[in-house]
Amino acid sequence: MVKNFEKNIEFPTAENCPMRNIVARFGNKWAMLILYIMYEEGTIRFRDIIVRLPEISTKVLSKELKVLEEDGLIIRKAYAIVPPKVEYTLSARGASLIPIIVELYEWAKSNMQSIKADRVKYQSRNSTESC
Repeated sequence: MVKNFEKNIEFPTAENCPMRNIVARFGNKWAMLILYIMYEEGTIRFRDIIVRLPEISTKVLSKELKVLEEDGLIIRKAYAIVPPKVEYTLSARGASLIPIIVELYEWAKSNMQSIKADRVKYQSRNSTESC
């Protein structure tokens, strides 16, 4: 445990902290979008995720799917056919994240314009300070 000496609060190490440990796994650039796409589509194939997220590389998508499967957020089903067929669906645990993802999306949508404006103010203020 790491102590915050000002307030005498103990913070667990990254390995034992639920927020740092778990959110680091699905709170990245792609994972929440992948989970939401699975929520919208139900069962989906790899190539269909690529169509929905054209900016993601196949290597990154493959890695993200493995992490989500490892954490029990999605279920991977491979069929023994030629050509190979693999489908992904949300697990119950993954589905339990959807209301949180939707709420985060709604918050982002409501605050996006003011956040963008604050960024512009910050950047213009800091760009003049460095000269």
